[in-house]
Amino acid sequence: MSKVCVFDHPLIQHKLSILRDERTSVKEFRELVSEIAMLMCYEATRDLPLEEVDVQTPVAVARCRRISGKKMAIVPILRAGLGMVDGMMRMVPSCKVGHVGLFRDPETKEPVKYYYKMPADITERDVIVVDPMLATGGSASAAIQFLKDDGVKHIKLMSIIGAPEGVARMQKDHPDVDIFVAALDDHLNENAYIVPGLGDAGDRIFGTK
Repeated sequence: MSKVCVFDHPLIQHKLSILRDERTSVKEFRELVSEIAMLMCYEATRDLPLEEVDVQTPVAVARCRRISGKKMAIVPILRAGLGMVDGMMRMVPSCKVGHVGLFRDPETKEPVKYYYKMPADITERDVIVVDPMLATGGSASAAIQFLKDDGVKHIKLMSIIGAPEGVARMQKDHPDVDIFVAALDDHLNENAYIVPGLGDAGDRIFGTK
């Protein structure tokens, strides 16, 4: 079973309290999503492997550690996931970015892929799929399945707010994918919005509410 990590870092929790506020402006909301994603990326990458290297300083040779092995890729689920990319790229400038676009079929209610573009070497990378809200889990589960179908082996999911229903769906469909959230909220309402949540993340990031 995958692990669920809820970040309780004071900076993340403080910024999340402002993010939830209905009075927060589009500009500030967008900045906060990016900042929270950056802080979460710092925590979610704690298990990256390191290797020792010698570095010549102006004084002497220093024995240092650098990230070794596979490189990272960030895969936002369009469109709201785009708001998390810049903050994460500030932490890992060398990462590559793929994109997954999904819409829900009005009859089957299942996610349908309308856009999918990945780096050529995606199977050689550790992938973090990002979407601010993990609500039903349908989109996240579908996006991860597309990556697995392509041969990607190492995947994590990072959302700012999760619902128990979304976590349960993810653990059922992808028990090998660890989940990272800043908050695990109470439930979904009849419209599949997370309660108390923060409303529609995409609308609030891009000012389309």
